[in-house]
Amino acid sequence: MSELKPVILLQEASLGYTDKPFLKGLNFSIFPSEFVYLVGRTGSGKSTILKSLYADLRPLQGYLEVCKFDIGKIKKGQVPLLRRKMGIIFQDYQLLTDRNVSENLTFVMHATGWKDSAKIKARISELLIKVGLSSKASTMPHQLSGGEQQRLSIARSLVNNPAVIIADEPTGNLDPEVSARIVELLLQINLGGTAIVMATHDYNLITEFPARTLECIDGQVIDHPIGGFKRKVSYS
Repeated sequence: MSELKPVILLQEASLGYTDKPFLKGLNFSIFPSEFVYLVGRTGSGKSTILKSLYADLRPLQGYLEVCKFDIGKIKKGQVPLLRRKMGIIFQDYQLLTDRNVSENLTFVMHATGWKDSAKIKARISELLIKVGLSSKASTMPHQLSGGEQQRLSIARSLVNNPAVIIADEPTGNLDPEVSARIVELLLQINLGGTAIVMATHDYNLITEFPARTLECIDGQVIDHPIGGFKRKVSYS
């Protein structure tokens, strides 16, 4: 049996903007099927890590690999190929407001190389069932609740069967009950073999759904095992 390879690997990586490292000497890996929280106060480096993972930033030192791409050496033309292997979910949904649910997914599929209309239709149906929106295919985004809009953005992130999903505060605009349902959906997706990295300020979610937690603090990342993160306050 071949050795399981990490979908994300950092070795002595320093991350930041221009030539000024903000986070230094990072060493951690994330494997397929892992669910990992990313926490820390505002300005602690969470966004720097996420942007580095999807190649908006390159490591200033050390090594960063995502989905078998060396982010330090990735060419501009390879970035779209990297991002087809990952899903990205944002706090503010970033949906196309002039297109209905089905059309939002169709747009992404066309943009990433899907051409067969029958396969596109079948995949959209499959995705909407998975996220609980099968009755909303013709609904416009403004007619959806916040939780439904985020479910649509999750469906969009799943279009190309990603190896990893990067979720940047996906529950930040949602109330606690809806937030819990979104995390439950992400955990179901994770059980299917997709690694998930979820940035959050909501400690209550980590308490309710314990998972490995990476904590950004003082320019470092502390790796807490499942149940090992004990901070008793929500970050802000």
